[in-house]
Amino acid sequence: MYKLVLLRHGESVWNKENRFTGWTDEGVGLSEKGTQEAIDAGKILKKEGYDFKIAYTSFLIRGIKTLWLVLEEMDLMWIPVYKSWRLNEKHYGVLQGSNKIEMAKKFGDEKVLLWRRSFNIPPEPLADDDPRHPKFDPRYQGLEKEATPGTEALIDVVKRIVPYWENEISVALKKHKEVLVAAHGNSLRALVKYLKDMPEDEVISFNIPTGIPYVFEFDENMKLLKDNFIGDADKIKKLMRKVADQTKG
Repeated sequence: MYKLVLLRHGESVWNKENRFTGWTDEGVGLSEKGTQEAIDAGKILKKEGYDFKIAYTSFLIRGIKTLWLVLEEMDLMWIPVYKSWRLNEKHYGVLQGSNKIEMAKKFGDEKVLLWRRSFNIPPEPLADDDPRHPKFDPRYQGLEKEATPGTEALIDVVKRIVPYWENEISVALKKHKEVLVAAHGNSLRALVKYLKDMPEDEVISFNIPTGIPYVFEFDENMKLLKDNFIGDADKIKKLMRKVADQTKG
């Protein structure tokens, strides 16, 4: 049996402030709560007997720091860690940095829900000369043009993450039996949609809470057998509802 563990990073400073983050990285580390969530996730995974030989994360500090804390708690800081822009959060365009409740009041709940959750409707893009545009960020220099979007819808995240799953993560999973991926709410939703063949209308309302390990089990032919969050079911439902309610005052 092969086990893929997906982990949304611990609560970030901007999660706490209820702001759209996207690819913003400067000043968006883990909050005190988020740090503890990452440590707790490491404790849970160690208790459950996981012994990862390889791990993956994004180019964003909140994902990287979460993975560091998990591996430190598991005494696995020595294992290879691979970073890719393909695991980055969805790019939120001009919304990045904006408060979600304020945007809902300004544009309406339905419009903001589409920007947050719809499959193929992206927020307004950053202008090409906007200093926040990823094309000015040194970590994306020398990569393919698609690595510097000005905005994204979930369909764009699916398009960038599926090749990484097929060519990198799934290959490692077949070799090592267990793989840990620490990433972001929307990059993980995109991967979940693909792995479960989730309908577009279902993925809109699917939420992944911060810091809760999400396990996918596959048979020897890489057929998905089951998926489940590790932890108290009622607590996880409440956390998922909290994610859904981020635009409500």
